[in-house]
Amino acid sequence: MPDPLLAVDAPSLLYRAFFALPQSIRGAGEQPVNALLGTANLVLWVVERHRPRAVVMCSGAESAAYRAAAWPGYHADRPAVPDELAGQWQDAPRFFRAFGWTWLHAGELEADDLLGSLAAAEVAAGGDALLFTGDRDMFQCVGEHVRVLFPRGGKDGPEEIGPDEVRRRYGVDPAQVPDFIALRGDPSDGLPGAKGIGEKTARDLLRDHGDLDSLLADAQRATTQLRPRAAQALREQADQLRTFRRIATLVDVDVARPDDAATDFAAAAVAARERGLNRLGDRLERLATS
Repeated sequence: MPDPLLAVDAPSLLYRAFFALPQSIRGAGEQPVNALLGTANLVLWVVERHRPRAVVMCSGAESAAYRAAAWPGYHADRPAVPDELAGQWQDAPRFFRAFGWTWLHAGELEADDLLGSLAAAEVAAGGDALLFTGDRDMFQCVGEHVRVLFPRGGKDGPEEIGPDEVRRRYGVDPAQVPDFIALRGDPSDGLPGAKGIGEKTARDLLRDHGDLDSLLADAQRATTQLRPRAAQALREQADQLRTFRRIATLVDVDVARPDDAATDFAAAAVAARERGLNRLGDRLERLATS
């Protein structure tokens, strides 16, 4: 099996690390460094165990303009970046580039779109991809050669999500995830889903009908076997549900397959010490000589 490409959802991990570690973790000049430290440790855990051929840190727009235009509630309730995180976010590209990792921005699209596009490019070239993200929308990318690494607490590292894990969690195939999100909704993205249809009902409907289009067509039939309330909701919200699916579906970003790039542990140790992250620097120096 070839060494995989590791694509990292930088906003997802930086936010997770910022809220998981105390803000009392400060470095040079008493600046907060908890998000940088936590993200570095999360990615290094994967690097040590999976030996990726390259690491790409992905960022992008907070909300793609076409998604926000299609549904004004999309990401509407997300809070502003905390002041204690803002400086770390600005420093993140320079810091992680010192590791020998690439930092890419999706432009007007979102980090999710960039991760999915990198995975597609890697698979097309005959490789495997690991997508490190806390966003379940990315389960739609999972397949024989693509796995999602989903963060979890403790020292066990992220959970590896393949097709079987998606089916166990949601009861649908990875390709059905955008349809599932459209029906069930996604509170974190501000998508309400279909009225009266929760996770179990969304799963059962997709198992019976295969996709959203077939389900909506069935709801229009006089002979439908759908429950009356579900059929009514599907008829009344048909256009809205198609919009939700479009929002949940990843968009291709024009991106080239990254070249091989080994992690530069020695240079990363220097960058860590410059920020007062001396224990991280010690770890990186050990990795550089191992």
